[in-house]
Amino acid sequence: MAEVTRVPIQPVAKGSLTKLWLGVILAVLVGGGLAWAAMTRGLNVETLVEGEGDTIEAGDVAWVKYTGKLASTGEVFDQTQELPPQIAQVVRSIFPEGSPWEMQEGTMIPGFFDGLLQMREGGTYELFIPADQAYGDQPPEGSPIPPGADLVFEIEVTGVMSQEKYERDMAVLQRLMQSQMGGPPGAGGPQGPPPTLPQGE
Repeated sequence: MAEVTRVPIQPVAKGSLTKLWLGVILAVLVGGGLAWAAMTRGLNVETLVEGEGDTIEAGDVAWVKYTGKLASTGEVFDQTQELPPQIAQVVRSIFPEGSPWEMQEGTMIPGFFDGLLQMREGGTYELFIPADQAYGDQPPEGSPIPPGADLVFEIEVTGVMSQEKYERDMAVLQRLMQSQMGGPPGAGGPQGPPPTLPQGE
């Protein structure tokens, strides 16, 4: 039987094995990071405080307090506007805190609408909206939102009501405002979110 020629294996230099494994781990991490960066992140609702009231549905009016930020920098571009003190007390005697959002498609950006439908009264949430469900490449003129921007909203749902109740209560508010502040019927009362908020075209 022929003798097998043995080739001596050189020992790995001290520290080389550690460097080898570190190189492998680094390559895996970098590859994973590149794969994560290449993934398109979709609409996401993270519950910070679980709500115990009604779930928001299409056709409702949702009352929310919110702060809108650019996902890339954290810069605040919009937030709930405070009511003037002279009318806040009257308004809050009828309506919850925050701004009213009529839950109808086309009245706000798609991601905000779809996100609200996953929330309920009393809850606090973080809503991530990818650019294609926000303003895409055409943000509102004069807005600090750049084209192609992903958005993040911190949202507290302070109330949920039917459209019918909202309209009834709004009529009551208008009468109260008229009696307390004077002016023609229908004067005063909240007008809903200002044009700078994330509304649809």
